[in-house]
Amino acid sequence: MGFDYICHKITHPMKRIIVLLVILFVSAISLAAQTDSVRLGYVVRGRVTDLSSGKPIESAHVSVPGRHHATVTNEDGDFSIKSDAPIRELIFSYVGYRTVRQRIGSEPVQVVMVPESILLEEALIVSGDPAQIVQAAVSLIPDNYSPKPELLECFYRETVRKRQRFTYISEAVARIYKSPYDRGSVYRDRAALEKSRILLSQRRSDTLSIKMMGGPTQAITQDVVKNSDILFDPDELNLYHFEMATPVHMDGRTQFVIRLTPKTECDYALYHGTLYIDRETLAFSRIELSLDMSDKGKATRMMLVRKPLTLRFTPRELSLIINYRWDGEKYRLEYFRSTLRFNCDWKRRLFATAYTVVNELVVTDIRPEATPIARQEMFRTTDILDEKAGEFLDPDFWADYNIIEPSESLEHAIERLKKRR
Repeated sequence: MGFDYICHKITHPMKRIIVLLVILFVSAISLAAQTDSVRLGYVVRGRVTDLSSGKPIESAHVSVPGRHHATVTNEDGDFSIKSDAPIRELIFSYVGYRTVRQRIGSEPVQVVMVPESILLEEALIVSGDPAQIVQAAVSLIPDNYSPKPELLECFYRETVRKRQRFTYISEAVARIYKSPYDRGSVYRDRAALEKSRILLSQRRSDTLSIKMMGGPTQAITQDVVKNSDILFDPDELNLYHFEMATPVHMDGRTQFVIRLTPKTECDYALYHGTLYIDRETLAFSRIELSLDMSDKGKATRMMLVRKPLTLRFTPRELSLIINYRWDGEKYRLEYFRSTLRFNCDWKRRLFATAYTVVNELVVTDIRPEATPIARQEMFRTTDILDEKAGEFLDPDFWADYNIIEPSESLEHAIERLKKRR
């Protein structure tokens, strides 16, 4: 007998980031993969590290100047990027670091990034009411983001770990139609799959499989700047206290850093967060949110819709990072990552099992055409990626696309899961 159990993050019926999880008994999937003609024949690989520590920099943005091809580094700092023309130079950027423009010679490319400190006189300029700065940034959203429809090509990955072991890996390339930001609505934005694959644990002990509902449509629903009801609705903003922190640089531009914390009690859990706002344009460039876990009951109600009666659910974390990138004229969606951690255990068992669910999406290209996605092609917020995904075994599955390279730990997990199929 199977069951399903759905978790999601919700503030108010009209103020939500949809992060849906379905937990159900494992079933094997085997569908044919789609194919495409080769488009990106030139590849550069490398690693990005911090100058002082030598440690890898995760989620650094990597792009080809003069083109829209882009990706981000994995947790080991590694990247590969493909283009339809020879790559002679790459640009690397990350919040708090000096942007690097590096010519490409021999591979793999070794990129060292230097933290970029804010000069004292720049820091002293930061004054005034941070709440007013946030309100001004909200009012300028129609001016600071794309005023025309765009079709984004994106790479999406979701993973589930049971304790430290991966039990589920799903990946996809999606097209996302983004309507103009000055229209102020996400309801005309749509996503469609181009290519996808899934790998599931077949261990008998992994009777629970946790899957993400909505998949790449989260780039639409989690676009906090456009879906302003999540946080930037005036009534919602009144629930928070704002505090100015030390400014940082991103893409060579000074960013105000404003921290938000709940200032009042509500019947639902609020957020702790950090907002990065471009000092020159007052555009939101990066948003970090974490659901307040001080009241486990409220956090559970925000994350959990239903569950089996005998299963206990304990929330530990729900966090979100969204990056927007300056292209010289406007800010555009670049990357998002959500992390959910929780414990599940059956009553009368001594130990709970810790689960971690991570999903991330990077915009890898902006296509010249911006035709809306037809309804029959849509990937809906209620869809589950593994119901549409193909086999994981083709080594050239991503030959035509930019992706987020799997980390060393993920590569090992993929090999282990393949052997057990």
